[in-house]
Amino acid sequence: MLRNSLLTGAATALVAVAMPAAAQDLTAPDYPETRTGDVVEEHFGQQVADPYRWLENDVRTDKEVADWVARENAVTDAFLARLPGREVLKKRITQLTDYERFGLPTDKDGHYFYTRNNGLQNQSVLYVRDGLDGEARVLIDPNEWSEDDATALADYAITDDGSKLLYAIQDGGSDWRTVKVMDVATGTVLPDTVEWVKFSNLDWAKDGSGFYYSRFPATGEGETFQALNTNQQVYFHTLGTDQDGDTLVYETPDQPELNHTAQVSDDGRWLVVTSSSGTDDRYEVTLIDLERPDADQMTLVPGFENNYSYVGNLGSRFFFVTNDDAPLKKVVTVDVTAPQQGWSTVIPESEQTLDGVSLVGGKLIASYLVDAKSKIEVFGLDGTPQGEVALPGIGSAGGFGGDPEQTETFYAFSSYNRPTTIYRYDVASGESTIWAQPEVSFDPDDFVVEQKFYTSKDGTRVPMFLVRSKAVAESGKAVPTLLYGYGGFNISLTPGFSPSRLAWVESGGAYVVANIRGGGEYGKAWHDAGRLNNKQNVFDDFIAAGEYLIDEGITPEDGLAIQGGSNGGLLIGAVTNQRPDLFAAGNAAVGVMDMLRFDQFTAGRYWVDDYGYPSKEADWKVLRAYSPYHNIRSGVDYPALLVTTADTDDRVVPGHSFKYTAALQAADLGDKPQLIRIETRAGHGSGKPTDKAIEEAADVLAFLAAFTGLEIEK
Repeated sequence: MLRNSLLTGAATALVAVAMPAAAQDLTAPDYPETRTGDVVEEHFGQQVADPYRWLENDVRTDKEVADWVARENAVTDAFLARLPGREVLKKRITQLTDYERFGLPTDKDGHYFYTRNNGLQNQSVLYVRDGLDGEARVLIDPNEWSEDDATALADYAITDDGSKLLYAIQDGGSDWRTVKVMDVATGTVLPDTVEWVKFSNLDWAKDGSGFYYSRFPATGEGETFQALNTNQQVYFHTLGTDQDGDTLVYETPDQPELNHTAQVSDDGRWLVVTSSSGTDDRYEVTLIDLERPDADQMTLVPGFENNYSYVGNLGSRFFFVTNDDAPLKKVVTVDVTAPQQGWSTVIPESEQTLDGVSLVGGKLIASYLVDAKSKIEVFGLDGTPQGEVALPGIGSAGGFGGDPEQTETFYAFSSYNRPTTIYRYDVASGESTIWAQPEVSFDPDDFVVEQKFYTSKDGTRVPMFLVRSKAVAESGKAVPTLLYGYGGFNISLTPGFSPSRLAWVESGGAYVVANIRGGGEYGKAWHDAGRLNNKQNVFDDFIAAGEYLIDEGITPEDGLAIQGGSNGGLLIGAVTNQRPDLFAAGNAAVGVMDMLRFDQFTAGRYWVDDYGYPSKEADWKVLRAYSPYHNIRSGVDYPALLVTTADTDDRVVPGHSFKYTAALQAADLGDKPQLIRIETRAGHGSGKPTDKAIEEAADVLAFLAAFTGLEIEK
């Protein structure tokens, strides 16, 4: 991401009159009345009440739910509008967001495709240059697609000759995609249109005659945003034809729970179909010979036991990343014309987690996580080490895409105090040069990014990143702190830039990211230690992080705010129930809050890999023990909570947050407010317009600041 004009340093960016939180009445407002139902179900000998089951209904079609949403938003909006410093935060977050930022370029036959945002555009624009330094030309401006700018460019793919553009449209934050095609030279949008695409790769045939995609069956009326996603199929669409005539390439009707994504091999001969049954990286890989359509499909990797992720190929020699007998992952190769000869290791398992590999310019570029920080190493095709790509500090590097014959690639680097810079990497020489660098309204050197380690309840050593202004770090003062976590699905939290979090730090607070178990920072073992019947470790790790911050004098006892989204929203709900005394305030965003019914909606069925099956007694008992909705402790003082969700979230349906908030507001939790903020025409997060993102960030941070004592200055 990138930007304009360099202003004065962060130490002087916010000055003058303090607006103390005490000036505002922060007691809980009168909540709207919420109807309770009489749903009680028996599960494994236990009676479980679900009085707010009706709030699972779709807000778009159920008038009673829509009315409840409107009344809740009215109360929340009135409370947030009065918060001290809210407008100051919005102004500063806007300033920090207002910088030119670029996406990674893709080179197709000398045509360079990339996204750019001039700063405050609600959606980034897709450009093309003829030649690396050629004049930029707009191809797609999503800001022209809808009045509220909530329609986004979700993905795109280009033919090898750069003549045709395949792109996916996301509306209102939904996971569903509409796919269209553009002629690059003229900018003409072709008639080809493909619907019902979700969780799909998009890839062209090498001759540009059409493309491969994955889709689900069309849903029934009123079920589009809530029905379970099953029976995904891979199709080929021939340019100039209707979707009804698309060719079915791959399906598993006897296993409707499987997902299938497809990509064309580097040489164009093979279609690589990767199948999965949930969120775990346990795959089955099938090869389809595109030169011999009548040939039998080849199951190259059977069994759904390990991660086998396609990297690239040189002829019949295919490269994969795998965790088969390598929990931190390694690179292996196989001759697909003689797979019976077996696999051989090219890059053996290291002491660090292998996060990704690309095959570019006759080399393998491997990205490692070293205590959740990026390290990039280069290897020959025989696995011979050929050095590192030098990075500018603690941060995250990603990209390195391209084809085996290309001599250049691009990568991005960012950190908590540094927006994304795009680098061009010459594969032959190993030289990196800046392709696009942001000009920002602060001095990155005014902030200190540190990594610390703390001990969890069971003695496990856990890392965290700590971000403070240099002035605060040198003073040694305990300051209001925002602690963020996720802890699930093998997802690693690595350093990245956020304008809103920097605004918090500029205001004198600290920002902390805890790399708790359940993530992928230390490979399979770290993930396994935080899921299924080990899920409590995730909550223990996060609670221990909060205790460490207080014990070390980084934050005062009444100054700790917590935040997490999606699985991280579940985290916030669970730890608040378990240790309400530890936290002053929290933001649970788009969270999974009813752990007994999560598998009943949209993508929820995939999550059983991390959570377990509510239909199985042993799993149900674990889920029931920490489910946020079912473990609210009436009669105990709770921190202030702001729940955030959106009406078009079809990943974690908003009913989770609706039911959880209704239960909070019905309980006796003390004087602090338990509010919900429900965005319209937005989803799980992706595609959200810049203006909506800024508004939400200002609301959330003003709320957290008010209850932690962070004084926002004019």
